[in-house]
Amino acid sequence: MKFVDEAFIDIAAGDGGNGCVSFRHEKYKEFGGPNGGDGGRGGHVWAVADVNLNTLVDFRYSRRHEAGRGEHGMGSDMFGAMGNDITLKMPVGTIITDAETGEVLYELLQPGEKIMIAKGGDGGFGNMRFKSSINRAPRQKTPGWPGEKKSLKLELKVLADVGLLGMPNAGKSTLIAAVSNARPKIADYPFTTLHPNLGVVRVGPEQSFVIADVPGLIEGASEGAGLGHQFLRHLQRTRLLLHVVDMAPFDDNIDPVAQAKAIVGELKKYDPALYEKPRWLVLNKLDMVPKEEREAKVKDFVKRFKWKGPVFEISALTREGCEHLVQAVYVHIQSQQRAEQAPVEVDPRFAGSDNPEP
Repeated sequence: MKFVDEAFIDIAAGDGGNGCVSFRHEKYKEFGGPNGGDGGRGGHVWAVADVNLNTLVDFRYSRRHEAGRGEHGMGSDMFGAMGNDITLKMPVGTIITDAETGEVLYELLQPGEKIMIAKGGDGGFGNMRFKSSINRAPRQKTPGWPGEKKSLKLELKVLADVGLLGMPNAGKSTLIAAVSNARPKIADYPFTTLHPNLGVVRVGPEQSFVIADVPGLIEGASEGAGLGHQFLRHLQRTRLLLHVVDMAPFDDNIDPVAQAKAIVGELKKYDPALYEKPRWLVLNKLDMVPKEEREAKVKDFVKRFKWKGPVFEISALTREGCEHLVQAVYVHIQSQQRAEQAPVEVDPRFAGSDNPEP
């Protein structure tokens, strides 16, 4: 299935039904009084987060979505039926934005989360609502209220724990295939990854995390060059970035250090918050470097790159070093989750007080 991470749709909630003007007509009941019912409410438009979806492709070919209109009120005290609601299934991580103003309206972050994105119009009042002691035969009614109509932009941000960052052909697809259940396209030429790939990495029983591989970045990506700039936003929700570096480029004139610095520069230009995320260095394709040269080459890279963070030496093709990397990533993610779930410490002087005094 083609990955679609952005779509534009138009939605319309149902209009409310009109109220009815009617009077009771019954034999021997000369003054039966008003009995016009209210109109029915228009249908709402709902959005629900579905874990079985990972793309917005359905909305690429179906842009208009309308809920049912409420029925009009009728005589004999009969209210109109409510219009049918519609529910739009969207992937977890979908951000719903007003297409005209750019304002973020909703975010679907939890599986099964359901939100109303357009409210149906209320039904109008029938003349029975206007009956009073001084107005026994009202002929007033009100029309139904219109339902909300919106033009929306849907944007999918992949909810992954770990994101892979690197130049095209750095071996990111090979790495995600080696450690997870994902099976991306792999070839010996750049830009084989044209859309994000997600994989679940199994560490042990009930121990796993999600890893995302996005198209490789090139210099100028923050200004729109290449493919990766379209998907950098997918890395904004990750807990950890793995910067994958090709230590055995096919061209001897290519400097891995210069490439790595270019990636970091593009990351900082695109989003400083993304640049500040925890980032580890993963030196890949070391199986193609003679064993007697590996240590010196790694030390030279780290020194010239001026890197002080964690460094992992791997070969995604032979899976050498991958297990150690996976275990370290899982421990890091677990520690972050525990820190996020830790209770906030409260000063014992103020515990149990609704209005603490300084």
